[in-house]
Amino acid sequence: MINLTKILAAVLVLLAIALGVYAWMLSRQAPVPVTSAASSASAPVKTQQAPTYPVVVAAKPLPAGEAIPADALRVERLTINPAGAFQDANVAAGRVPVLDLAEGTPVMENQLVSGLSMRIGEGERAVAIKADEVMGVGNKIQPGDFVDVFITLKSDGKDVDRSQARLLLARKRVLAFGNASVDGMASKSPDKAAQQAQRNDNARTAVLAVPIDEVNRLTIGDASGRLMLALRNPADKSEPDPKLFAQLPTALQPTQAKAGEVRRGPLEGLDLAQAGLTTADLVTGGKGPTVRPLAAEVRAASTNPRSARPARSGGLQVEVIRGDRSETVNY
Repeated sequence: MINLTKILAAVLVLLAIALGVYAWMLSRQAPVPVTSAASSASAPVKTQQAPTYPVVVAAKPLPAGEAIPADALRVERLTINPAGAFQDANVAAGRVPVLDLAEGTPVMENQLVSGLSMRIGEGERAVAIKADEVMGVGNKIQPGDFVDVFITLKSDGKDVDRSQARLLLARKRVLAFGNASVDGMASKSPDKAAQQAQRNDNARTAVLAVPIDEVNRLTIGDASGRLMLALRNPADKSEPDPKLFAQLPTALQPTQAKAGEVRRGPLEGLDLAQAGLTTADLVTGGKGPTVRPLAAEVRAASTNPRSARPARSGGLQVEVIRGDRSETVNY
């Protein structure tokens, strides 16, 4: 019994010594498992990156007021995605910035020219004229329609026969009518009926796209007569032949070419617009102030002793002169 006890005591002593040695060996080693676990936990944090977005930026300085060439833009991936930024350089190419943009600056929609000016073709100008329900075809005109512009010139009560109505401009595109325009900036009302009512109520102007050399006709016509818009089918592209009538003289006469200089051609475009047009030439077709009103001709004829002579019936005969024609009227 005593021997068994001694044997168990020896075994326990040996086991204690073995466990102590094992514990000492573990304490001597680095905490590899703990470090590995910490490294594996932190690895996803290091490899995770912020999201990037494709943004069109200026590849070189872009001056204001000049169209952007395609080679002046590039697409970069940025960590920000500004509101109104472009993702495709082809969409922004050709647009015109309203302010100078430095190299590397993101190109955004609010930095570029927009609105009605982008709907005007080369060589055209947007011109506003007075409008009302009758002039605007009962307010049925919509942006994008094509119209003919007629003018009515009224004379006084004594010269009613000198009043005239004629086609002033043919097939002009309507850019805006009232609050509605082709650039999509119409009324913000969600109700379509309310939009139509508001557009009709505010239809006080009509904006037309007019070639620059015809703006003088429209502005003088709007100031001196009554304009009428005639709505036409957009597929109807017929226009009057300009060769049938003589070109109206300009208010300013160009200088004559000097000896040895090439003879200048007829004025056109901006040069013709700068030369201007007088109301008298617009009304008389280029005859200008040499054409006298009918009332003045009657007064001149009545004061002429040769044109006022007693009639056979005892009345007064007056010779009325109209251009190269004359007639005798009995009073």
